Amino acid sequence: MARPFLALVMVAAMVVMPVRGRFVVEKSSVRVLAPEHIRGHHDAAIGNFGVPDYGGTLTGVVLYPDAKATGCAEFPGKFKSKSGRPVILLLDRGECYFALKSWNAQQAGAAAVLIVDSIDEQLLTMDTPEASPDTEYIDKINIPSALVNRAFGESLKKMAEKAEAEGEVVVKLDWRESMPHPDERVEYELWTNSNDECGPRCDEQAAFVRSFRGHAQILERGGYARFTPHYITWYCPEAFKLTRQCQSQCINRGRYCAPDPEQDFGAGYEGKDVVVENLRQLCVHRVANDTGRPWAWWDYAMDYKLRCSMKEKKYSKACAEEVVTSLGLPLDKVLECMGDPEADAENAVLTKEQEDQIGHGSRGDVTILPTLVINDVQYRGKLERTAVLKAVCAGFKEGTEPHVCLSDDIETNECLHRNGGCWRDQATNVTACRDTYRGRVCECPVVNGVQYEGNGYTHCKAVGPGRCALNHGGCWSETRGERTFSACSDNALTGCRCPPGFQGDGHTCEDLDECREKLACTCPTAAARTPGAATSAAAARATRYTYEGRTSASLAACPGSAGSSASWLCPAPPA
Repeated sequence: MARPFLALVMVAAMVVMPVRGRFVVEKSSVRVLAPEHIRGHHDAAIGNFGVPDYGGTLTGVVLYPDAKATGCAEFPGKFKSKSGRPVILLLDRGECYFALKSWNAQQAGAAAVLIVDSIDEQLLTMDTPEASPDTEYIDKINIPSALVNRAFGESLKKMAEKAEAEGEVVVKLDWRESMPHPDERVEYELWTNSNDECGPRCDEQAAFVRSFRGHAQILERGGYARFTPHYITWYCPEAFKLTRQCQSQCINRGRYCAPDPEQDFGAGYEGKDVVVENLRQLCVHRVANDTGRPWAWWDYAMDYKLRCSMKEKKYSKACAEEVVTSLGLPLDKVLECMGDPEADAENAVLTKEQEDQIGHGSRGDVTILPTLVINDVQYRGKLERTAVLKAVCAGFKEGTEPHVCLSDDIETNECLHRNGGCWRDQATNVTACRDTYRGRVCECPVVNGVQYEGNGYTHCKAVGPGRCALNHGGCWSETRGERTFSACSDNALTGCRCPPGFQGDGHTCEDLDECREKLACTCPTAAARTPGAATSAAAARATRYTYEGRTSASLAACPGSAGSSASWLCPAPPA
């Protein structure tokens, strides 16, 4: 009878707190672009599996299967749209898990899934089933999914069925406002557990801590993010405090409890062991934060799972304290923070955790593990390094993202195809296309300290000091022999102007024939005048002319041009 009674205690205890809070459905936007008569914006509830494209958008064609419209069975082939746009597969709710529908859609070539609710109700969050050998596909889902209400879904179905005659149904899925991005710092928290014997859920959390640790520490060391770990506990109802179940699972006389790791009160570790270690990890973070090293929590959490595993029977106070000491954290401060787990008194740290577990503002209750909260919004999707990093990066005000957000593994690589439709200087390969986790942006760049200005799509030009060093600032240039002529002047911060001896708009310049334009006299013996070498009389007075390889300072006068009283000078004939 121990197990049924345990279940009763756990259920009774766990329902005490959530009744004061609420569950919030996180949403994205669906905008219908075509056909025109059903254009508009609609809400969609983000599924808690796959990879929502936080900070980004996806434009695609809605297709509704002729058969197997629930998506519960594998599709026989790949879905393709006539226009070549990505396919957003529309499926009916019912008959199987939401996640299985998305998996089958992904296998059939869909870029995203919209599931139509079967009844008129408020939107709800599609969650994953309990892990089992039959649900191993869940970790392989890499596309976003969302639930839409019945009325909107039915209208999409009707239009998709008429697509042959009336044209494709084109929608834009938009996650840009799904993640708040108010400023240049992101605040996020992970609700987790020190227990490593809870099956796939625990394995998932351990793998995430191990893989995300590097990114998390870069973000915190640079002051870009503030991370806080949290741990769920509940309390034992007064009527059960003296039972074996509560005494085994709780500390501080039933105030803070966790389930027995093995669900067996007669063997292995107890729930109170988990509560104590959870408390220790909270205090490690607090002490690390006080010593200016908040990122040390990630090292402790990873090292503890590796060195003090339940599976290896090393989950103990002694092992934990060895890890604390090895990281250079003051053990006495950690112990002081933890207090006395046997005392019949409240623990300030754990009481704060129970308060934080309750939803507030835009965030709902934390009821399951693991739960990731970013900028006070619960993250939806799988707990995987790249997906989470993209969501965290979407929480920065656009333009303030740290370099880690521009790493190769989360860039969209749109610039590789036709330069993303952005401007590019063919001569220098300078481009306005920049890949980000939000998709490519077309912005005139800064190259070697020189700023380019323009719209980023059709034109950019170098401006300011040093601009002429970069392909002559986009101005005309030409090399003749050992001399290069350029319409870019370092004395001007912008613009292009043809140099002396040439005429044009600065982007194209032609050699100026001074004699034909009566800007200089024709010297009878200067039959082989070098283009661009002729100059005005004023300059000639201070210039030594080179004629057929010989230099002469002897200048002869010739008549001025028509209507001018000036005399022009040209080199005297060679001796």
